[in-house]
Amino acid sequence: MPNHIQDTNAIRQERHEPARLDSVDRMLLGLLAEDSSHSYAELGEILHLSAPAVHERVKRLKRDGVIKATVAKINGCKVGRTLLTFILVNTKNVVSTKRLLQLSSLPEIEEIHTVAGDSSVIIKVRAQNTESLEELLGKVQDIDGVDGTRSYVVLSTFVERGPSPHL
Repeated sequence: MPNHIQDTNAIRQERHEPARLDSVDRMLLGLLAEDSSHSYAELGEILHLSAPAVHERVKRLKRDGVIKATVAKINGCKVGRTLLTFILVNTKNVVSTKRLLQLSSLPEIEEIHTVAGDSSVIIKVRAQNTESLEELLGKVQDIDGVDGTRSYVVLSTFVERGPSPHL
């Protein structure tokens, strides 16, 4: 790319190319999404495969980026982060949107998404209380190029899950 042309799409971190998944892969992903502590032998019994065959599929799914991580799903309230909030951020341009990424290391921030619509960015936050939320909002609003924010405090969560592997 010539030096005088600015890359305006640089915020994208990865391309979204679907992996080639068969029905067994999708069933395996569904089982792991429900409870990733199943042994390969247990999964093999359910899927009618050997434990080594399940292990090879899991290795391939990890290598291909389908399985991003194996993690414990933590209850925010049980660890003192009782205030779930979605912050909609208006920015002046892509450069100011990129500046928001400097906040990604803060433990309160769970997700940052660029979006189309009335706002430029949505940030998912789990704060300890209203004071810590207010402090975080100050950090967001202090970023050069942020025009404003709107916050939506969650009262109840009825469904919260990752993507379904089933079409």
